Amino acid sequence: MISGLVLFLGTHVVTTKRGMRTQLIARHGEGVYKVAYSVVSVIGLALIVWGFASYRATGWINVWTPPAFMKHISVGLMLFAVIMLASAYIRGRIYTTLKHPMLAAIKLWAVAHLLSNGDLGSIILFGSFLAWAVFDRISLKRRSDAGGPPIPVGGIGNDAIAVAVGIVAYLALGYAFHPVVIGVPVFGA
Repeated sequence: MISGLVLFLGTHVVTTKRGMRTQLIARHGEGVYKVAYSVVSVIGLALIVWGFASYRATGWINVWTPPAFMKHISVGLMLFAVIMLASAYIRGRIYTTLKHPMLAAIKLWAVAHLLSNGDLGSIILFGSFLAWAVFDRISLKRRSDAGGPPIPVGGIGNDAIAVAVGIVAYLALGYAFHPVVIGVPVFGA
């Protein structure tokens, strides 16, 4: 899991190091950079999933025991995290207000999971993503490049669509993905 975190988050940190990123693109070309970035990210993500599943199956290390009510708080926070994630792609006022809703969603996702999981593997996994998202948000404030032409942002109609998509995705994650893939039921447990 730790190797996967280093690969996955490491590739994402390269994005924040604009000079290094520019040199890599100049040396290898943008296409090769994007393919390599994607391949390393996917390998890292696969190692995270495999490593965390292996840890959960063989070596659970409890650090603290969260109160039972924390699960309910986490479930509630996740609704907002998924809506924020949807608003990163369906841009409206939520997008404009949050400025970087994907990073806000990752931070909220990580905090929600840290509140309801007191084992060492979860602390490492979700703490790493939280630290990276905070680092990336800070680095965005310091970047001088705008990143290309502005992307159009819609109004309140886009927000309504983002909320609807977020709710559907939240329910799908809670009822299908989390219990089947992660092995932990979200609702009714």
